[in-house]
Amino acid sequence: MIDSRHSLPDLLTLMAVLRDPEQGCPWDIKQDWDSIVPHTLEEAYEVADAIERRAYDELPGELGDLLFQVVYYSQFAKEEGRFDFHDVVDTLTAKMIARHPHVFPDGTLASRRQGVDAAKVETAQVNSRWEALKAQERQTRQADSALDDVPRALPALSRAAKLTKRASRVGFDWPDTRGVLDKIREELDEVEEALAAGDDAHAREEVGDLLFAVVNLARRLKADPEQALRATNAKFERRFRYVEQALARSGHMPVDASLEEMDAHWNDAKRLEKHSEQR
Repeated sequence: MIDSRHSLPDLLTLMAVLRDPEQGCPWDIKQDWDSIVPHTLEEAYEVADAIERRAYDELPGELGDLLFQVVYYSQFAKEEGRFDFHDVVDTLTAKMIARHPHVFPDGTLASRRQGVDAAKVETAQVNSRWEALKAQERQTRQADSALDDVPRALPALSRAAKLTKRASRVGFDWPDTRGVLDKIREELDEVEEALAAGDDAHAREEVGDLLFAVVNLARRLKADPEQALRATNAKFERRFRYVEQALARSGHMPVDASLEEMDAHWNDAKRLEKHSEQR
């Protein structure tokens, strides 16, 4: 049976046609490196959203949209004589082989170990080797700081986590979780002091310090702060929608209800969730 599905060469051809100055799409033709970045970030979040919702039927489309961003940048580079999509694939494959010497001992795909039980390879050993190889790569790039190459375009929570993780690798970290908790309390006290002094500008600055300290706690607990906050956002949304629906059943809207009434429905939502989790 002939496979009629489109292939990667089809996708690369499609992008080249879209960018053709004479026959392409006007919108695609006018795009550049900078204009596509917001779309790339949005597509990455849409992939994450589909996974968190377990909407696996949507994933081929969302992953395709994300892949299209890589194809876009590769086309820009090809037009400028910098590199092309095949260089991206080659660089990625070579890097992954180099970072997995426990799987590819001779540094080639052909050297992959046969009959080796992956479970016998210690995770801690693999992680340590991975970090050492990444550190070596950074040295090769002649980084001036342990914080170099942490992308500035990352969401603030994710970037804070990466910055503190990098700093911890060179010993700049609390010895235990208790130290992080003390720092959170210290930053919260400073927020309260700024508010008591009527200095809202200083309070806003201290809130940033407080968030940074909480990100440190998430890192110590091996929790991704972005994922943790997204989970809390989803939980808040579920409960607030329950409040709205409960009020609607009695002919009310949130703006017409008292805080006590909304709190009662909120607590009902919490109880129902806990009861559902225990079943």
